[in-house]
Amino acid sequence: MTCTGMNMKSSSTVFREKIQFGKVERCINMGRRPVRFILSTLFIATIFSIFLLYSPNPLYLISKQGLEQQASSPMQGHKSHQKRESCDLSKGHWVRETRGSFFYTNSSCATIPESKNCFKQGRMDMDFLNWRWKPDQCDLPPFNAKTFLQIVQGKTMAFIGDSVGRNHMESLLCLLSQEEIPEDIYKDSEDRFRTWYFRRSNFTLKVLWTKFLIAGEERMINGTGSSIFDLQLDKVDDGWAKHLPGVDYAIVSAGHWFFRVMYLHEGDNVVGCVYCNEPNVTNRNVDFALQMSFRATFNYINGCKNCSGLVTLLRTFTPAHFENGAWNTRGYCNRTGPFNETEIDLTSSEWQMRNAQVKEIKRARKFGGNQGKRFEVVDVTRAMLMRPDGHPGEHWGNKWKSGYNDCVHWCMPGPVDTWSEIFMAVLRKEAGLSSL
Repeated sequence: MTCTGMNMKSSSTVFREKIQFGKVERCINMGRRPVRFILSTLFIATIFSIFLLYSPNPLYLISKQGLEQQASSPMQGHKSHQKRESCDLSKGHWVRETRGSFFYTNSSCATIPESKNCFKQGRMDMDFLNWRWKPDQCDLPPFNAKTFLQIVQGKTMAFIGDSVGRNHMESLLCLLSQEEIPEDIYKDSEDRFRTWYFRRSNFTLKVLWTKFLIAGEERMINGTGSSIFDLQLDKVDDGWAKHLPGVDYAIVSAGHWFFRVMYLHEGDNVVGCVYCNEPNVTNRNVDFALQMSFRATFNYINGCKNCSGLVTLLRTFTPAHFENGAWNTRGYCNRTGPFNETEIDLTSSEWQMRNAQVKEIKRARKFGGNQGKRFEVVDVTRAMLMRPDGHPGEHWGNKWKSGYNDCVHWCMPGPVDTWSEIFMAVLRKEAGLSSL
């Protein structure tokens, strides 16, 4: 073996030959500098490996390329970058996929609310779990809790909206708890404002409850709620707004509370009403009131001086699926499988609600872009129009109102978990990691 030959080999080969044959000693005496370089390199590599192994926060050292590799799935493998760029996640259909195991169960997630824990409340069919959302132009990767927590490490995320928005947060909480168990660190007296903390990831997850996003008061008659509301179209609900500074990701949603009699105000003036049918008041559709609510909300966010770096995500309206009646007239939802594309109505009020929301976030993006504000859409309306089988129905632990069915909220686990799959794809794109 020549000294030149030895220099062409790896350091591990050099030391193996030294031990086995004793031939390297002669070369060390002839060329100390190359060996010193090799030893120095080995020493530095060893120290760096020890640092990675024992670092308290090694996730900070993971590159974007590492996240890409970790989150990739076989479904992504043969898609071109150009095709992923053009993929619309909101357009697609549900395909049957029998899963060997679900994302979580009511035994593996301790935070499923009683009212969404459909199996605990007596639901027997399970086939509604065996469907996957398939966008027309690409495949949607399954949720990856580890990658999600890496993306949001050190951040604060707030779900701002009503109980359906909380339903989304509770689903995400269960998905993430399969990777890291969070700490329940705050709950208000009415359990409407809640905070969870993932200590290992230094990630804070909040729910900020609000009926309308904007300020709204129910009219009281003899001390009893009338289900008639006065909404202030030019003022957001301070209950959530005061918590906005310090939030890195805000997921905003609303909708179901707007299907009530409402008087719409700007300042001291009544500018319209919904379902009131008064001769001297302009009659407005539900989607108009919703649109004005989101306009006020996004205007507030764009004007927030203490919201630097905030990313606002709209989660679009999700429909109820009452059949043969409404929630208070014995309507029910007992289907066990999804609709197909031909069975949904894209002229429905639910679709108009979605369009009103999307119109306002486009407007907000146009005006907020120059201020560094970022707006994205988690568009789930079309997918959820097809899932009448995903609601609790009679299986929501009803102890107060006999005969009422819940066809508004969503079973856990269930189709609601797809919201976080779409959410994660949008989040990855916004973070510059990839797009679909």
